[in-house]
Amino acid sequence: MGNTQKGRQKKMKILNFGSLNLDYTYQLPHIVMPGETITSLDLQVYPGGKGLNQSVALAKAGANVYHAGLIGADGDLLRKTCEQSGVDTTFLRECETRSGNAIIQVDENGQNSIILYPGANRQITKEFVDEVLGEFQEGDVLLLQNEINELPYIMEQAYEKGMKIVLNPSPFDDALRLCNMESVSLFLVNEVEGFQMTGEKEPKEIIRKMHEMYPYAEVVLTLGSKGALFAGKEEICEQPIFSVKAVDTTGAGDTFTGYFVTAYYEGKEPKEALRLAAMASAIAVTRKGAAVAVPMRDEVMQKLG
Repeated sequence: MGNTQKGRQKKMKILNFGSLNLDYTYQLPHIVMPGETITSLDLQVYPGGKGLNQSVALAKAGANVYHAGLIGADGDLLRKTCEQSGVDTTFLRECETRSGNAIIQVDENGQNSIILYPGANRQITKEFVDEVLGEFQEGDVLLLQNEINELPYIMEQAYEKGMKIVLNPSPFDDALRLCNMESVSLFLVNEVEGFQMTGEKEPKEIIRKMHEMYPYAEVVLTLGSKGALFAGKEEICEQPIFSVKAVDTTGAGDTFTGYFVTAYYEGKEPKEALRLAAMASAIAVTRKGAAVAVPMRDEVMQKLG
């Protein structure tokens, strides 16, 4: 573990090649049932997308993060959100297609249901990928989700450069099966994604199967109310949740991802990185929205005492 940690202590660049969405968030008494029509109690428009949310979390956690992605002419809020959070937007470009968006239902218990429209997020070209990756080098970190196109090509080119690839395979679908998962250094998955990837439901079996399938990768498995697990090559550690009253769980996983990746790749031990990420996501769910709910690192550290 010592050599691995030493290798993570260098202040490196983190590239998040990911989605940016306008989130239309409807407050409802309950999630709409098939055939049902109900009146929304409120509507808020937030910046979102798993990519943007995770970039904001990375930046607020203290990472040197660059976001690469596409927005439409309607994406000014998305660009400003990144910039105001400390994300480098050098590789954020505008295209003719409207920005991706999401219709999010949030019930009175803070649970959510989401419909995604990919929009500009699915207009990535190989030429754009080459341009972006040309500015990064061996040892830099690449964070990916599954809300943009050209993932197989991005992973292939990044792996050839010697970048550390971190994958949050969400949403999990057949497109991911085209990716070379053996190039991934770190997986961040929840129970549902873990089951989709391995066919296993028990956390320890998910971990066992993940290591069997990808022996060179480390795994973070989030378990909702049961906390999270880190499974490395030499150790497994657990982190319970910090109990809070949830208002909106939309960005909890993205907050966790951004904070864990930042802490882990700046050299924190896995247990400490999990603890930091768990507190950050606990704070985030007490607020409405996704990116706007991500706390600053000073606040997280203060809560942890």
